Amino acid sequence: MQNNVFYTNKTLHVRGKLVDLQTPRVMGILNLTPDSFYDGGKFTDEKSILTHVENMLRDGATFIDIGGYSSRPGAIHISEADEMNRVLPAIQSISKKFPEALLCIDTFRASVARRAIESGACIINDISGGELDPLMFNTVADLGVPYILMHMRGTPQTMTTLTQYDNLLHDIVIYFQKKISQLQNLGVKDIVIDPGFGFAKTADQSYQILENLDYLQILGMPILAGLSRKSMIWKKLGTTPEGALNGTTVLNTVALLRGASILRVHDVKEAHECLLLTRSPGLGKQV
Repeated sequence: MQNNVFYTNKTLHVRGKLVDLQTPRVMGILNLTPDSFYDGGKFTDEKSILTHVENMLRDGATFIDIGGYSSRPGAIHISEADEMNRVLPAIQSISKKFPEALLCIDTFRASVARRAIESGACIINDISGGELDPLMFNTVADLGVPYILMHMRGTPQTMTTLTQYDNLLHDIVIYFQKKISQLQNLGVKDIVIDPGFGFAKTADQSYQILENLDYLQILGMPILAGLSRKSMIWKKLGTTPEGALNGTTVLNTVALLRGASILRVHDVKEAHECLLLTRSPGLGKQV
């Protein structure tokens, strides 16, 4: 059902071009970490990295999200230098091989974000919403790039203990309103919000957010849904991350029908098929 009560920005300015999010997009994940919950350690050399990126672009990814710091619950903390050593060579290689690719750096560190943008990335994806580095918002403003603002409490090491809310949806909206105001006051124009499924949220809380994802349209920003192979899926199904592709596809479809503009996924082909089918005549448009 189309909801015309709230206006939501459906564009991103990236490298001087306008990316239209009226038709939702897929963001493919490139984890350069040895300990990510699903594909840790799979992409450790230039050849495997470039092959994976080529496959994702071929399968329909608009964005490639590159991360060198695992954000799974209880992940090991690594140094800034280690994170840079993982992501910067990959960004440089991908930019050289695929100069038109829209690369997103997944980091909460302002210094890593700056170096990544200088190396060829063009979007910053910050799981901490600026909470873990006080320089992040000013860095985003200075660089003039789109910013993905996620909701989380604590750190990947502590977030599972921080799941108490007075009113989950209300608290998340207030969080986003405050952060969006801070960013806009600094001159940041292109903001995407990510409710942070599984980050300082129980599985039941994540499903509550998904059920009410269209509620976040009141913020007027595009919404990113990062549900891919998460424990809220595979634990409920009694399987593993490897067995959670079908469940991911189901929840990605729900997210699209509730207004998501970007799907962040490990499996680009299947997510792109979700986009195609949910846009079919008879199903209507997303919120």
